[in-house]
Amino acid sequence: MQITHALRQSAQLTPDRVLTICGDRRRTAVQIVDRVARLAGALRSLGAGSGDRIGILSLNSDRYHEFLLAVPWADGVVNPVNVRWSAAEIAYSLTDCQTRILLVDDTFAPLVPRLRELTPELESVIYTGDGPAPEDTLDYETLIAGADPVPDAGRGGDDLFGIFYTGGTTGDPKGVMLSHRACLTSAMGSLVTTDLLARGGVLLHAAPMFHLADLAAWNIACLTGATHVMIPSFTVSGVIDAVQTHRVANALLVPTMIQLLVDAPEAADADLTSLTNIMYGASPISEALLARTMELLPNARLTQAYGMTELAPVATLLSNADHAVPELRRSCGRPAVHSDLRIVGADEQEVARNEVGEIVVRGDHVMTGYWNKPAETAAALRDGWMHTGDVGYMNDQGYVFVVDRIKDMIITGGENVYSVEVENVLAKHPAVAQAAVIGLPDDQWGERVHAVVVLAPGATVTPDEIQDFCRGHVANYKLPRSIAFVEALPVSGAGKILKRSLRDMTW
Repeated sequence: MQITHALRQSAQLTPDRVLTICGDRRRTAVQIVDRVARLAGALRSLGAGSGDRIGILSLNSDRYHEFLLAVPWADGVVNPVNVRWSAAEIAYSLTDCQTRILLVDDTFAPLVPRLRELTPELESVIYTGDGPAPEDTLDYETLIAGADPVPDAGRGGDDLFGIFYTGGTTGDPKGVMLSHRACLTSAMGSLVTTDLLARGGVLLHAAPMFHLADLAAWNIACLTGATHVMIPSFTVSGVIDAVQTHRVANALLVPTMIQLLVDAPEAADADLTSLTNIMYGASPISEALLARTMELLPNARLTQAYGMTELAPVATLLSNADHAVPELRRSCGRPAVHSDLRIVGADEQEVARNEVGEIVVRGDHVMTGYWNKPAETAAALRDGWMHTGDVGYMNDQGYVFVVDRIKDMIITGGENVYSVEVENVLAKHPAVAQAAVIGLPDDQWGERVHAVVVLAPGATVTPDEIQDFCRGHVANYKLPRSIAFVEALPVSGAGKILKRSLRDMTW
């Protein structure tokens, strides 16, 4: 099982089919094979060896697509960098997995001097933009033009495909190691479970390509020989224009994106009839949003996926037919065919149907482990089961309902925020004695990050000042959007902050 196999097969069976559309650029399968083989040769000439990590810090583009294929073609391991991180967070991930080569686009090229300062291991930076290559970077197109194509290294199976960083409860991101087998098992199992994508369709990349949700859709599209249409990032106008211009049939969106689309006045007048499949995840869709979506996009079939980076990423799927049943709309669906899922109690034994416990998952799609974190790996992977940290139950028909998150993870706009990470930053402010971070319901983002702060004796600070302080330490989406000041935090007899009490008080 090789990620690159689908490209080789497309070049063999449909060499002249356009596989990528990005702005004015359209490239066929045979053109992409040649470019990928040359990019792999260029990476080898820069010293990339077997298993070396190669990173990319970029908005969506056809060159991102080529990167995901060229790195394993060169026998390397991809490290897609979260584009919403601060320079310090990016540098941590690059250093942690010893990334020596990094690709950057126009948006992130200005960060290169700072990243070089923070990441001494970084040897080569490749500029993937369309202008002149900035100082101290190599031009992407020049490298491809000057490189000899190399044969596919044949990396696959249990070989590492990528390291995908996700937030950690200790405040440091964890590098999730996913093999070729894991990613392809998730993609193939999802295709078998429900109708996600017709063969030879057109998929829109509006969600960030560094994210496992979009990468899962990318993998499925590659397997089915689909055409990839890339827009740099999600905007309502960008989605509408791409759908109308390229007759897009399939899209991966998070509920926040869907809400922005259906609420936009210009969407009502647009021709979106080509959209026949919308995959979404990160959170269930509300009844009101579902109704507006079905009204705007009557041709679109909806599929919800539940999972996590550690599961490459799909565990369960809620089919379009399931969405028609009101009592199932708060469910995240039933286990996909590749996913062995059960609900367990504290004794690790499976609980009865409709009884609450932790969701655990087993299968070939489960991660290899966390990069250089054996203790965290052992805690998450026990007896072959990935412990998700999510609390839920399974009904008599096998539908899974997520009711809470053990790790106090906040999902805002489809992005995961771990409360402890933000609390650690707040604790560094001289005016803050104690802080707790929770997620509160938000009409636009699903949840917003909310901080509850106890000030140090005699200290004064405004919410804006606290936000400005946090802005220098974490990505923008992790910033507290609302802040409350209290005299004391509710604690248990053991001194543990009672976040459930905080949520009840705030709501």
